[in-house]
Amino acid sequence: MKTIDFSSPRAAARAFTPKLSALVEEPLYSQVWADPDLAPRDRSLVTIAALVALGHAEELPAHLKRSIANGLTRTELAAAITHLAFYAGFPAAITASAHAHAALGEPGADCPV
Repeated sequence: MKTIDFSSPRAAARAFTPKLSALVEEPLYSQVWADPDLAPRDRSLVTIAALVALGHAEELPAHLKRSIANGLTRTELAAAITHLAFYAGFPAAITASAHAHAALGEPGADCPV
């Protein structure tokens, strides 16, 4: 069995479901993420909260890196994950914390975006 590379969830799905990947690009990224009614920073926070709450940890690293690029800080991400523990459950938050540490590295280190 091949190892799945989720550094780009869209690319991970493209080989088996190219139509699904196309739907992510159009309309999700071209229209939904571009909608000025919600800032990209806020969209990232909402997306991370949904991924944590729904247990989709494999997609977290790519979205965590994108959230840093969209203006969220590590401190804000840590606070959000801690807050989510009370609503999404401690196991989900602990898993998200481990993925955040693996994806973003040590505090103070340059984020490998």
